[in-house]
Amino acid sequence: MTWKARGEHPSKRVISQKWTLFLCLASFCAGMFFTNRMWTIPEPKELARLTPTEAQKLNIVSEGCNSRILREKEVKRESKDIIGEVSKTHNAIQTLDKTISNLEMELAAARATQESLRSGAPVSEGSEMVQPSGKRRYLMVVGINTAFSSRKRRDSIRATWMPQGEKRKKLEEEKGIIIRFVIGHSATSGGILDRAIEAEDQKHGDILKLDHVEGYLELSAKTKTYFTTAVNLWDADFYVKVDDDVHVNIATLGETLVRHRSKPRIYIGCMKSGPVLNQKGVRYHEPEYWKFGEAGNKYFRHATGQLYAISKDLASYISINQHVLHKYANEDVSLGAWFLGLDVEHIDDRRLCCGTPPDCEWKAQAGNVCVASFDWSCSGICRSAERIKEVHRRCGEGEKALWSASF
Repeated sequence: MTWKARGEHPSKRVISQKWTLFLCLASFCAGMFFTNRMWTIPEPKELARLTPTEAQKLNIVSEGCNSRILREKEVKRESKDIIGEVSKTHNAIQTLDKTISNLEMELAAARATQESLRSGAPVSEGSEMVQPSGKRRYLMVVGINTAFSSRKRRDSIRATWMPQGEKRKKLEEEKGIIIRFVIGHSATSGGILDRAIEAEDQKHGDILKLDHVEGYLELSAKTKTYFTTAVNLWDADFYVKVDDDVHVNIATLGETLVRHRSKPRIYIGCMKSGPVLNQKGVRYHEPEYWKFGEAGNKYFRHATGQLYAISKDLASYISINQHVLHKYANEDVSLGAWFLGLDVEHIDDRRLCCGTPPDCEWKAQAGNVCVASFDWSCSGICRSAERIKEVHRRCGEGEKALWSASF
């Protein structure tokens, strides 16, 4: 039976309109509240702590990852880095080259010192090794290049600018100057030529015999052997080579060299740069002319062969490297070539190549005494055995100058 049939009215369970409106408003407010909480963006605290590098990276990203901009920046950065590295490498190479050069010089000097100890010769001053008692350091060793056929030239020098006997010993002890005629041996060692030289040396005691076969085409080898032998026998500041047809003022030579005593690698002489002669049969022909470029080229700067001097470090360098130093036809060219690429100071002093009278005489009268005098036309004094006494009389510095000189 239905409610209506019973005559009863159902209970009022329906929510009133006011409550419905209230509940809707409450639901709306709650929804708005929770929605705002969910979509609030947090404070970018971590972003404020970014390092400059990280900020730069974020800036790159903010550019929209533009590939062209990124590529340009990367290329610029790489170019800058490459240029910097090339510059650093170039500076490092220059420093290394200089260091190697200095080490080579020091090594040569050290080896020369060792050889000196083995042979009983003097040890370099300033060396950490103990010098044998009675040994000393000399100012210079003068080697006069001579040949078997030049006995008259040697006698003419002994009669003029080269002291003899006790005076030569005094020159060595008081002035520190060694003077010797330099000669090798003949192709048939022990033959008549060698015996004649031995007899001459027994008489004068002024000949330095080399382990070298004499010959005009072997002058470069002889020069190399001379410096090697001299630096191992005597410890000196300078080593001089002079031809036996040249007049030398010993005191003036010593005073000239002393001015450069503090410099380690000195090459002093009359510097020149003559033509490279490729014609066969002519004097001073250079068989290896092609090494100097096209026909008509000139040599590099080097000292003329009549007289030149080198410091101890350079003589030691020749001694140590003698087996690998190339020999050209002309010995003065060879010496200049040995120093190419080394840290060597070339000194051009024209007093080492004065002419014979009246040239050297005029210069002496003007107070500019020459170190060496010869005729360019003869590459030495023409007929030197006959004329050197006259040159000595007119252009010599005088014996008093030698003994009063202070080196």
